[in-house]
Amino acid sequence: MSGERQNNQLELAFLGESRGEAPMASGQGIEPPAEERKTKDPADTEYLMEEVCQRENLKKALKRVQSNKGGPGIDDMTVDELPDYLKEHWPDIREQLLGDTYQPQPVKRVEIPKPGGGMRKLGIPTVLDRFIQQAILQVLQPRWDPTFSDHSYGFRPGRRAHQAVARAQQYIAEGYRWVVDIDLEKFFDTVSHDWLVGRVARRMDDKRLIRLVRRYLRAGVMEDGLVSPTDEGTPQGGPLTPPTQSITLSLSEVSP
Repeated sequence: MSGERQNNQLELAFLGESRGEAPMASGQGIEPPAEERKTKDPADTEYLMEEVCQRENLKKALKRVQSNKGGPGIDDMTVDELPDYLKEHWPDIREQLLGDTYQPQPVKRVEIPKPGGGMRKLGIPTVLDRFIQQAILQVLQPRWDPTFSDHSYGFRPGRRAHQAVARAQQYIAEGYRWVVDIDLEKFFDTVSHDWLVGRVARRMDDKRLIRLVRRYLRAGVMEDGLVSPTDEGTPQGGPLTPPTQSITLSLSEVSP
């Protein structure tokens, strides 16, 4: 897709975004006036859903989803079909997000080989849900990531396992002699949703976004044509995977 055509699709998809006709944040829906919102202040977390739905954030999220490509979810919609779908349906989706009624679709179960043997189960969200999750991620990650430990390297932007190894090597050079490698089997598959959502709720005040995170956690899994509920575990395969897993790893930082 050419850059010009892509930009045109982005503008058309979110054309109604500047009209200000959406209902208020507290549930009815109308987005509060700009002077009453402080979306740039990390401490202001009451109207995060409005920030998620801002045009520039959505355009950035759509570009990211398109660049990441990936296969379709349970509805078989492809990444290339997403802009036209948003052009037609985004006003209704936006109203659902702001009005706290949006319901994510179940993820599609796939398995990929692990480097050390065995298979890893992933849940592939629909491209629409990947787009919404990416828009959420772009709002939450800049607020949350600076609060995590400097010694944490997992599921964070700009951090890799190789950096953790380099830090361990630095400790060895400083005279330390022990490096402990621990792998908690299926740890993220057994995380309590109530526990995780409780930790998320300590970091923001927008109840709509808190409930939407819970809905994504409990959206269900389709495998062999059958949908099974997800009663525990964090999503593996969507853009919300990194922040939810980082929150899970930051127990000592968010607990009393």
